[in-house]
Amino acid sequence: MSNGDDGRTGVCVDGSRTLTPTPSNCRAGMDFVETYQTVLVFGAIVGGLALGQVPGVAPIADALLLPFLMVMLFGAFAGMPLSRLRAAFGNRRVAGSSLLVNFVWNPVLAVVLGAVFLREHPALWVGLLMLMVTPCTDWYLIFTDIADGDVPLATSILPYNLVLQLVLLPVYLYAFAGELVDLPLELLIESVVLVLLVPLVLAVIARRGLTRWRSDRWFRRSFLPKLSPLQVIFLSLAIGAMFASQGQEVVENPTLLALLAVPVVLFYAINLALGVGIGRALSFSYGELVCFNNTVLSRNSPTALAIAVVAFPHEPLIPLALVIGPLLELPLLGVIARVHQGIRRREWWAADSTVSADRDA
Repeated sequence: MSNGDDGRTGVCVDGSRTLTPTPSNCRAGMDFVETYQTVLVFGAIVGGLALGQVPGVAPIADALLLPFLMVMLFGAFAGMPLSRLRAAFGNRRVAGSSLLVNFVWNPVLAVVLGAVFLREHPALWVGLLMLMVTPCTDWYLIFTDIADGDVPLATSILPYNLVLQLVLLPVYLYAFAGELVDLPLELLIESVVLVLLVPLVLAVIARRGLTRWRSDRWFRRSFLPKLSPLQVIFLSLAIGAMFASQGQEVVENPTLLALLAVPVVLFYAINLALGVGIGRALSFSYGELVCFNNTVLSRNSPTALAIAVVAFPHEPLIPLALVIGPLLELPLLGVIARVHQGIRRREWWAADSTVSADRDA
């Protein structure tokens, strides 16, 4: 199959992984950064943990986390025309189901798991809640592609995940975490605005300004291909800074990893079973199933951490929980990708949806 634009979101029709999908990336082929972005993410984790053991590195990494994350989110927003939010519901079954799971079911599940396993550790409970209510906006595309899922569909859901977590995270914390820790609402809203809203506004201004100055075609074919590798790099830098800022605490508190392991693993096991059940009930194709599962399983720990650092400066266990989370999440997502691939090899799931006509209705 030749490379090109799939006509909907600019995702490569050959299935190439890219966090900011563009037609030019598809024609030119994936560059080194995009080809090895999974390796970069894991390398950032190992490098961050190692650097976190060096005296004096943690405060520097803590200061760099927010700028790195804001640049990464700027790239995500710039490559994502919000005017296409309505188009994401071209597949109502998958998009609608994923939003219900992410923003209705997952918060309730996080509260229940925290109540059962972390009742004696309220700060870790809040960290778990922040992790579970923020759907991923980056590496879930990688794992969707690894398992040969529907990457264009996964990309089309991304705008809703970004916008809704921007609006709902303060609501969830106020509703569920207000009695667990001191919750300065003004500081929380300020952190959400700084971490998410500022990159969004800057990206909208940049997109409109550049398209008026040059053209939309130039923006998509010349500007975004240069922005895409930078987005992957700054995601890796943010992850590295995240682990470096809390690396010493992670190494010195291995019991916290054990405390969080049970609720996190249960979250993935329950939601994977739920995803398979929903997929059967709604007749998802294999590609839709992989897209749906990765959308409701992958979490946005860098963004949640940046918000936690600003909003909870006197609760070090909250950001620590958000650093420990990806240590469990990324291997689990790798295992789930293998589960999906096994399902496909054994032909346990239909390659095509049996209700494709309804999908485009």
